[in-house]
Amino acid sequence: MYRAKFNKSRTSNVRRWQIGAVAGVAVAMVGVGLGVASAAESVPTVNCAQLTNLPAVPAQAQAEVKRNLELLNTQISEANNRLRTSAGEGGPNFIQNAILGPLASKRLATINRIETAIGRNAAKPNLNAEGLSKCSLNQDGGTSAAQPVEVPAAGGGADAGGGGNNAALPTINCPQLTNLPAVPAQAQAEVQRNLELLNKQIAEANARIASSVGQGGPAFIQNAILGPLQSKRFATINRIETAIGRNAAKPNLNAEGLSVCSLNQGGGASAQQPTDVPAAGSGANAGGGANAALPTVNCPALNNLPSIPAQAAAEVQSNLELLNKQIAEANARIASSVGQGGPAFIQNAILGPLEDKRFATINRIETAIGRTATKPNLNAEGLAPCSLNQ
Repeated sequence: MYRAKFNKSRTSNVRRWQIGAVAGVAVAMVGVGLGVASAAESVPTVNCAQLTNLPAVPAQAQAEVKRNLELLNTQISEANNRLRTSAGEGGPNFIQNAILGPLASKRLATINRIETAIGRNAAKPNLNAEGLSKCSLNQDGGTSAAQPVEVPAAGGGADAGGGGNNAALPTINCPQLTNLPAVPAQAQAEVQRNLELLNKQIAEANARIASSVGQGGPAFIQNAILGPLQSKRFATINRIETAIGRNAAKPNLNAEGLSVCSLNQGGGASAQQPTDVPAAGSGANAGGGANAALPTVNCPALNNLPSIPAQAAAEVQSNLELLNKQIAEANARIASSVGQGGPAFIQNAILGPLEDKRFATINRIETAIGRTATKPNLNAEGLAPCSLNQ
């Protein structure tokens, strides 16, 4: 009896313990559940200012602007997801450094892209990218405000509605090259190409003005468009002068003065450079052209040669032919450099070098003979200088 009474009491205690344990676990699970729910409710969400000051957007920029507006919402969604998945990570500055800071950088870049997209075909707006890029937190959670993605249209194009942003775009105004002399036949094609290039440069500058509206400061057009255009025009007009000068007197077309362009502030068509090339007849010398009076080289003949040993004949002959070749090259140089340099150009650039070449050539003739006979004095110093047949 004593044993049976002991067993009954023990069984009762075990049952009470089991009931208590189950109840405790249930309470603990409820407590955990409540704790999880409470934690989820306190996860913050991103609170970003909306971009609501969009101007009318040109048709060419509509798609790009819409994509970037949608990207602002994607960035908010990604930041909220990062907040949920990183709850409890890091120190007190984790959210600012790892989530809100990078989000601000992304938003700044995105809003800047919207400004640039609009600015390609209209006045570039200031959407306050720096101010709108910074986001705060909804500390008690809640839905983040979504960025509206409707794009205000500018009608059928950037100029729709008459007097649109592009209506007052300035255009290039360049002086025309109208003082061309008669152009030798040999230079006609090259001069024509460069005259057409002047028009192409104007067209490119106008396109650059249209595509860069709103860029840079007040000196942007001068520094980025008119300045480079001036350099291109100066080089082009110089090439025209040089092309003519190869076969006639090189003209001074006032490249420095004609290279500078201004703006038609109210827009309008840019004046086109005439591309007709004045002909100089059938050739450079037609009708008593500029080449008729071109000077030629006048060199003294080497006619005091002694009897030449057979062993030196070939070398002497080649050097005598070289003297003639040097004269021909000097005449060609005179014809191709008309108008170049100052009054001493021919002397310094043609006759002087020719004298040096002739002196060396006559010396080689003397040396060639002197190897197998008495070396002659052919008066190399006296025969080397040449003059001009004016």
